[in-house]
Amino acid sequence: MAITLEAIAYKTAKRGVMKPTFCANVTLERGVENDVFGRPGKRQVTVMSQQQWQLACKQINANLDWLTRRANLLIDGHQFSAEDVGKIISIGTDLQLQITGETDPCKKMEMAHPGLEQALLPDWRGGVTCRVIQAGLIQPDDLVTVA
Repeated sequence: MAITLEAIAYKTAKRGVMKPTFCANVTLERGVENDVFGRPGKRQVTVMSQQQWQLACKQINANLDWLTRRANLLIDGHQFSAEDVGKIISIGTDLQLQITGETDPCKKMEMAHPGLEQALLPDWRGGVTCRVIQAGLIQPDDLVTVA
């Protein structure tokens, strides 16, 4: 089954509203264009799996929008695990992200919905943190590889 990019979002301020976008330029200097946390480092871009998000939502019996998680990218067709650290996520024709670790759920998740922080803890459901290693323009439905 093909892995695809489902959605893109960014926030312009800490604790700010997540803003979905139809395409984004992702760069080595800025991460996802306009994102407040896009500066170079281990957490430049966050990526979450649609399947893992659905598992977390099912656990708390809630149908929450993916933006609740506050991740930059939502992909469909891959579930993250510890084995993915160091791998490259390629999206579209150019973008390459290196997986640096797990995105730990924080108290904001508990504030968004009771039980969500705990539901995101097992099996890397909270997604992964990445560093941009090759810039690129991305949009939903782009093909994704994790290798």
